[in-house]
Amino acid sequence: MEIKGKVVLVTGANRGLGEQFAKSLLAAGASKVYATARDQSAVKIPGVEAVQLDVTNAASIAAAADRLTDVQIVINNAGVIVGGSLLDAGAADAVRALVETNVIGPLAVTQAFAPALKRNGGGAVVNILSVLSWLTIDGTGPYSASKSAAWAITNGLRTELRGQNTLVVGVHPAFIDTDMTAGIDAPKTTPQEVVRQVLEGLEQGKEEILVDGVGRNVKQSLSSATPAYLAPAH
Repeated sequence: MEIKGKVVLVTGANRGLGEQFAKSLLAAGASKVYATARDQSAVKIPGVEAVQLDVTNAASIAAAADRLTDVQIVINNAGVIVGGSLLDAGAADAVRALVETNVIGPLAVTQAFAPALKRNGGGAVVNILSVLSWLTIDGTGPYSASKSAAWAITNGLRTELRGQNTLVVGVHPAFIDTDMTAGIDAPKTTPQEVVRQVLEGLEQGKEEILVDGVGRNVKQSLSSATPAYLAPAH
């Protein structure tokens, strides 16, 4: 799918990966980029149209979909990360909160914009998932649960939207060097490199994009006798 000339919606575009998506899309020739955030005044990217959108609020999503009828590509980037053990007293509440943003959010946004995508030729939906869709390590139980569910949602949407010619892309990065991972001591991929690979994969029509060696190794292990999700957490 060619990006040049397309109208693109990016959720969570006020910082980090979402901000980089908006900048790179403009550089790639997108005709219009809707950069969304709960507080649209937080979007400070020259050349984009800032839009108020809270992916956990049905009315906010509906209002955006009613107004932005020219969208051809949706990038579901908005998400939250919360660390902690599944045995913590507040783990159930943490999972609920993470699911609301990381699972229900992209599902609701996709549902709302699917009719516009269909009218505009099919287009694409890009869901930013994680290598933690496939395994859990120490301190990631609630977050991994949400990203695993988001992976399942992505697979379901891919099947259901194929009939209207909508490409659904799942992206599975390990750690990305943004403020969300500032306290994590581990190898990280730059937002620029993640976005470069995602936009390249989108143009090539890929349905799944693995942006780093960690993701490729974990995915490969899933069909082995010793999958990564059975390895001791560390």
